[in-house]
Amino acid sequence: MWWSNQQGFRQDFRARIAALTVAGTLAVSLGGCFQPMYGGLAGQQLQDDLAAIKVEPVPDRLGHYLGNELIFALNGTGSSVPPRYRLVITARERVTSPLVDTVTARATAATVLIDAEYKLFTTTDDQKPVLEGIVVAAQSYDRTSQRFANQRAARDAEIRNAKVLADQIRTRIAAGLAQKS
Repeated sequence: MWWSNQQGFRQDFRARIAALTVAGTLAVSLGGCFQPMYGGLAGQQLQDDLAAIKVEPVPDRLGHYLGNELIFALNGTGSSVPPRYRLVITARERVTSPLVDTVTARATAATVLIDAEYKLFTTTDDQKPVLEGIVVAAQSYDRTSQRFANQRAARDAEIRNAKVLADQIRTRIAAGLAQKS
């Protein structure tokens, strides 16, 4: 009987070795397909390209928040790099009130919806954009009977939207520039 138990142990051991071999082979073969987006193979080329984007001023308060978030996201180092690209953004904001209290007929919640169209141009060619697209963000907030609390909550929703939009724009630009290089 002891030999049958030992035979089961050997089969178990062989199955584990085979599984580890397959997993190791897959890991090594798929590791060659990996290309980091923010560094690695071509050195700092993508980081330099992102830092060389000049963000054109975006109007209104939302534009202020969005512009600052983009400047920090694209060139968070604070170093001044001569611009090779120019980013133009057009943002539209609207507020909807999906929930209304039936007793007071006042909105109890609101949603700030922002869609931003971005176009990335080279500094030498202002006619044809290198990259372009539209990003959308929505943030909700609760409304109260206090006017200033509502204003502050709406502004906080704008700031959260600006952060989301800046992250989406940066990611799309980084992916587009990584594909082109």
